[in-house]
Amino acid sequence: MAKSRTVYVCADCGGTTPKWQGKCPHCNAWNTLEETVESSAPAAASHRYAPLASSSPVRSLSEIEARETPRQPTGLDEFDRVLGGGLVAGAVVLIGGDPGIGKSTLLLQALASLSETTNVLYVTGEESAEQVALRARRLDLQTGNVNLLAEIRLEAIQAAVSEQKPTVAVIDSIQTLYSGELTAAPGSVSQVRECAAQLTRLAKQTGIAIVMIGHVTKDGALAGPRVLEHIVDTVLYFEGDTHSSFRLVRAFKNRFGAVNELGVFAMTDRGLRGVANPSALFLSQHEQQVPGSCVMATQEGTRPLLVEIQALVDSSHAPNPRRLTVGLEGNRLAMLLAVLHRHAGVSTFDQDVFVNAVGGVRITEPAADLPVLLAIMSSLRDRPLPRGLIAFGEVGLAGEIRPAPRGQERLREAAKLGFSIALIPKANAPRQPIEGLEIWAVDRLDAALEKLR
Repeated sequence: MAKSRTVYVCADCGGTTPKWQGKCPHCNAWNTLEETVESSAPAAASHRYAPLASSSPVRSLSEIEARETPRQPTGLDEFDRVLGGGLVAGAVVLIGGDPGIGKSTLLLQALASLSETTNVLYVTGEESAEQVALRARRLDLQTGNVNLLAEIRLEAIQAAVSEQKPTVAVIDSIQTLYSGELTAAPGSVSQVRECAAQLTRLAKQTGIAIVMIGHVTKDGALAGPRVLEHIVDTVLYFEGDTHSSFRLVRAFKNRFGAVNELGVFAMTDRGLRGVANPSALFLSQHEQQVPGSCVMATQEGTRPLLVEIQALVDSSHAPNPRRLTVGLEGNRLAMLLAVLHRHAGVSTFDQDVFVNAVGGVRITEPAADLPVLLAIMSSLRDRPLPRGLIAFGEVGLAGEIRPAPRGQERLREAAKLGFSIALIPKANAPRQPIEGLEIWAVDRLDAALEKLR
């Protein structure tokens, strides 16, 4: 009979230690050790992971036949875009986000669409079957072929999946499940790790695509051990302000598609609807040109997006002027202001500088450098930029403007939406002219600002 012992497991890295410490000895994170009860390992022949341990002969990589992975479209174009074209047989997808942002709604819609052509199963551990039925009725979904199971015991879920043999199964959520093999409470590090590993093994053995909903911490990271993200094939995050009707689904890991892909949805009374032209969401509709506004062309995965960058520069009444960004990296703003002073002679040491990306989108690529500086200069001079101007480009510490990837796609998106002037790095200048778009190609920051005098 297996013996149990008390150990402390790190919520960040999953490392174990026999006694509690303030700092994890494995990853040096503070206050992350949680008490749990661990059973000693049974004999190797009866281990619960024995079916996964089958060996195969060593082969040359060139001898292995590479086949295109077939995909199962979910019926939601934006969701399929983030997944890389649809669900893959045997894939395990983890999707996280703030409470109430729409995770369960999105997956219920996807299952309702998939149920028209294949067998699906929805496992709910957070809501009763009646609550899920009420949501489906409120969303006006055709759920006659959607199988529902209200259960949190892992072994019962595995038995139901083996009996029903669905093509796609949704687990809502992984933190509510528990395994009878462990005595720890649901949601603990050991339970989350065990349940995720067992479901992943089931998906790989049977070819069932499993989508798991995960809770997030107050910092926005997925709750549970970090090994949870390593186990699964795809990690998606729901983003968006709960006060706004727009939601963004971003891929941070995808073994079957591109990472950093973005899907844009609008929350309506009938559920989440894909947005065909997301650039329109991130552009303010001004009746006339206003100072402190510059439109940039950014790239999210394979999709070019136009986003408005707004800046406000005002006299500071404090010894330390404020530098605040929303949707952009704060430390990069301080660096750009130093470059602006050194290479363009524009000083902001006595000014408060606020920068915002319209629409709640988060921009991490350095191609936002040039639009940010143009918006700051426009606000500082209290003079709007030329009508129909769009910009992108990375600004280096030496004052040079570096190219951005996929510049042609950004320019075509700008021309499609009616922009007439593009201030871009010289290395991104197109070889063939783009109809309706005048190109201003520059290689230095001072040359870019000279174009706007």
